Amino acid sequence: MSMDRYQLWGGCFEEEASTDLKHLNDSLSVDSRLFAEDIRGSRAWAKELNLSKHISDDIYKAIVEGLDKVEEDIKKELTKNGRLLDEEEDIHSVVERRLREYAGDAALHLHTARSRNDQSATDTKLWMLNSLKKLLNEVIQLISVTIVRAEKEIDVIAPGYTHLQRAQPIRWSHFLLSYVWLFKEDISRLEEQIVRLSTCPLGSGAIAGCALQIDRIRLAHALGFNDITPNSMYAVGSRDYIVEFLNWSALCGLHLSRFAEDLIIYSSQEFGIVQLSDKFSTGSSLMPQKRNPDGLELIRGAAGLLLGDSFSFACTLKGLPSTYNKDLQVDKEIMFRSYDRLMHCIRVMKGTIKTMTVKSEKAVALLDPGMLATDVAHYLVRQGVPFRRAHHVVGSTLRRAAALGVTLQNMPHEEFVAICPEFGTEDEFKKIFSWEASVEQYSSAGGTSRAAVRQQIQTLAEWLQKYNNC
Repeated sequence: MSMDRYQLWGGCFEEEASTDLKHLNDSLSVDSRLFAEDIRGSRAWAKELNLSKHISDDIYKAIVEGLDKVEEDIKKELTKNGRLLDEEEDIHSVVERRLREYAGDAALHLHTARSRNDQSATDTKLWMLNSLKKLLNEVIQLISVTIVRAEKEIDVIAPGYTHLQRAQPIRWSHFLLSYVWLFKEDISRLEEQIVRLSTCPLGSGAIAGCALQIDRIRLAHALGFNDITPNSMYAVGSRDYIVEFLNWSALCGLHLSRFAEDLIIYSSQEFGIVQLSDKFSTGSSLMPQKRNPDGLELIRGAAGLLLGDSFSFACTLKGLPSTYNKDLQVDKEIMFRSYDRLMHCIRVMKGTIKTMTVKSEKAVALLDPGMLATDVAHYLVRQGVPFRRAHHVVGSTLRRAAALGVTLQNMPHEEFVAICPEFGTEDEFKKIFSWEASVEQYSSAGGTSRAAVRQQIQTLAEWLQKYNNC
């Protein structure tokens, strides 16, 4: 076996792998992103071997000092070239070969009782524990920016839509907060996943465990894990933590996509409630007047790709026999891709929300008196009319207004009374036809009145406090 290409296996092979297999097998272009975690795991493993009396102090010292130099070299090369130019198949092989250049034969002791199976799973979990917290922080920032807008624009009243048809007047802030609550649930799910993620596979070996006596609990804590994986076969074969992350990414992307779709609609000339800033819009190569919501459209498109990644990896797993199979090598490629894509989407959404302009006059102009039909029904309910009858009565008044060619607001009061005497006096009834009065009647918790919206903002601000204090 040629030593030009350093391998962690191959002693019993007489021929090199084919070039085509190398292209399919090599993962350095992907897993080089885990170099810091791989070196961190190797430091901890060497320390545990030393503490458990399996390697001497001198060997341990040579390994650790060599790993420090390897880490510095890799950092410099990635900064300079953007990638590693080594011929090895993966980051584990690169680190071990480079370590031997600095530590000599001491490097040969590093892989004692360790497999790439538990090593790779540990590297991935270490990366995720650090990176998911960054993702969590980005969602927190998106929530904070959206809450600031909700506070600022609490006086803006706009149409609320169901089936993309005008339904009832709402405070614009109520609309914004509806997505904040979705993102808050995303935070809760991600925090739960981080807790489950914090179990250390290192020391599980290839399948059967570690043949040398080591303290896995001590090793796990040295790496910052809360606990150890309880079964070595489970440790090297499970990728549920990646499935869970991909599912979470798909759901968060779905929430971003729906938010983006609403803002795309509201920024169109037909609605005109929102104007996107230049920073998060693009133009047309042909039509000079165009302002396109490309950032939001890309978020909407990315949601489909996130869903696809989630589904495709589940398909990879579904037919695998137990423990490690090389199919699992795709886990990091898909994980990194989804992570990066989602991170960009969250940041673009955050920037869009922060810099967009809301046109309150246009929002009010889109309100239609017919949207107060439910308010008319509620008025009759307060006069003692059963709701089902009130609903039917209001339908009759709408038909009569249409026949007369007027809106509900402009229909003569005697027409209302002729349909239903409970409409009472004109002065009292006409108070219904106020956008402010309409939204203010929804004062129960979770409603769109000023007090109810402020309560939502206060509840969210108190929840955010624990993150601001971190």
